[in-house]
Amino acid sequence: MACASFAKLNAASSQWIGQHSFTQRRRSSTRRVSVPIRAGSYSDELIQTAKTIASPGRGILAIDESNATCGKRLSSIGLDNTEPNRQAYRQLLLTTPGLGDYISGAILFEETLYQSTTDGKKFVDCLRDQKIVPGIKVDKGLVPLPGSNNESWCQGLDGLASRSAEYYKQGARFAKWRTVVSIPCGPSALAVKEAAWGLARYAAISQDNGLVPIVEPEILLDGEHPIERTLEVAEKVWSEVFFYLAENNVIFEGILLKPSMVTPGAEHKEKASPATIAKYTLTMLKRRVPPAVPGIMFLSGGQSEVEATLNLNAMNQTPNPWHVSFSYARALQNSVLKTWQGHPENIEAAQKALLVRAKANSLAQLGKYSAEGEGDEAKKGMFVKGYTY
Repeated sequence: MACASFAKLNAASSQWIGQHSFTQRRRSSTRRVSVPIRAGSYSDELIQTAKTIASPGRGILAIDESNATCGKRLSSIGLDNTEPNRQAYRQLLLTTPGLGDYISGAILFEETLYQSTTDGKKFVDCLRDQKIVPGIKVDKGLVPLPGSNNESWCQGLDGLASRSAEYYKQGARFAKWRTVVSIPCGPSALAVKEAAWGLARYAAISQDNGLVPIVEPEILLDGEHPIERTLEVAEKVWSEVFFYLAENNVIFEGILLKPSMVTPGAEHKEKASPATIAKYTLTMLKRRVPPAVPGIMFLSGGQSEVEATLNLNAMNQTPNPWHVSFSYARALQNSVLKTWQGHPENIEAAQKALLVRAKANSLAQLGKYSAEGEGDEAKKGMFVKGYTY
């Protein structure tokens, strides 16, 4: 397991510290320092890609659900989980006219990265035409973490370099790796270290193959804990994450973050206002995230469409060192699915529903959103206890 390699090297007994070699001659001031190569020839491209995604008034559309999870979405409107149905739904999303006005990146599942429209146009080309950067989910999902308190770790490092190189050839320019931390489960020190180390190794491998890594340790909403407990755990997790990112020589200017917002547990007796969530979330970010990171692309994590947008808007009422934006899945897609219902005659209306949500979150990124006129459907929460992707 990756955790086995966590032993810290002692500077007094080793000439190697964090991949830097130091040679010092006796009786001489001559000193040679070997600096690690970071991301090879992709450094400039990575930084530019991250800046493009973190552009004003735009965020990420996450449609990287696995085939099984996409099947759950389709079954909610009475459709079978078949490749043609998955293709039809993703085509609806990715060919929405004007989407690039509000969306700068789209995270795809591997199947979607290699798919085309029914007219034969590659989905990656549909995105490029709207100046939307194609991205790819690269992790292989969560599995039980032995020795922990019923916690999980994320698999997928084996073969990641070769897969990433192929994804780059196919047109992907950023990657996503999701791991989770559960507050009701502790979280244990083992689970936090495993999450941080796995994210750091993934980020280094991604950058080495030209992909901007989205770093996503999701603090799950499950639990009855207050917002103060979420803040405490989030600060611990992000301190570990950035420690190991630095240990792995990851270029901070060439990554994006996808954190959970700092909220009370979903089963806590009192809900927090958008202003309170913004205050706690920005406190965590300012304490833990270097300003070199270009973009903070929040996940919605089961919040309602309107909740996710209101909270994002509250965080953009004051200037931030980073581009504070969104990387939403259900909070962008819920209304779309219910409008579409799998009927071809509803495609235009469903695409308009997507633009409504995308524009709302675009305004929230600029701090200019108002919930006035939002329908009841958009206000319905989407939290599912023990939800699996």
